[in-house]
Amino acid sequence: MEKKIHDVMIIGGGGAGLTAALYASRAKLSTVLFEKLVSGGQIASTDLVENYPGFTEGILGSEIAQRMEAQAIRYGTQIIYEEVKNLSRKGNVFEVASAEASYVARAVILAMGASFRMIGVPNEKELTGKGVSYCATCDGAFFKGKKIIAVGGGDSALQEGVFLTRFAERVIIVHRRDKLRASPILQERAKANPKISFIWDTVVDRIEGSRKVEAVLLKNVKTGEMQKILVDGVFVFIGHDPNSGFLKDFVTLDEKGYIVTDDSLATSVPGVFAAGEVRKGAVRQLVSACGEGCAAALAAQDFLNDHN
Repeated sequence: MEKKIHDVMIIGGGGAGLTAALYASRAKLSTVLFEKLVSGGQIASTDLVENYPGFTEGILGSEIAQRMEAQAIRYGTQIIYEEVKNLSRKGNVFEVASAEASYVARAVILAMGASFRMIGVPNEKELTGKGVSYCATCDGAFFKGKKIIAVGGGDSALQEGVFLTRFAERVIIVHRRDKLRASPILQERAKANPKISFIWDTVVDRIEGSRKVEAVLLKNVKTGEMQKILVDGVFVFIGHDPNSGFLKDFVTLDEKGYIVTDDSLATSVPGVFAAGEVRKGAVRQLVSACGEGCAAALAAQDFLNDHN
């Protein structure tokens, strides 16, 4: 039986992917979107979103994800909850293969996002969104007057740590080494900030709390000494990994695995576009991901018009 050829296939159902789906399907393009977990991406696990335009009082991350999904479906997007294992070119079309089946389309938008690196300690996953966070810009305002720890020693940890001092009463930076990896100017800013202190040669061994973060158990990697600190939040800044593993040798990636695009969000393969956090140079915010999803859909539409 001959497979249906879609106009656009979108891989990833976060803000970028769902916005791309909305724009593509509203343009009367046959649109199919693949999501391996739940629609919304990282935003679906965020408690309250207060910096998305139009929601004065904020909105639950899960609610905005559901609304975006429903809006895309309303205009005709087909959502398939399967993990994409491979993407290849078959003549003038592209083929996506999952564990269940394969699908073909004339254009592809890559919007798989990036996964924050977790510490991998007890209760970290359970308390994510309940005091454990990976985004200071997203969640810092919830910690006004609170005591928090920031885990990491690179540029992100210090930049975000300084940002958190706008809200928190005290920020303790916990680093597994005795020297920071961040740039000198960021080190100077952090060390000069009276709200920031450091705990060296130390890792988080356990996060404690029932319904929210209440404390952390720390371990000195040199002495093995354990100490418990009462805190209201744990911010983890040890990096992100783009969800681009299945794209190796298909499109051009940078040294960290992010997809390289031009100004129109086109990849090295004609007809394949990328949007959101999986793309090199992307800003890790929902509003920018949505903007890129829109731009990628319009670029895909132009490509299809030129190649009909």
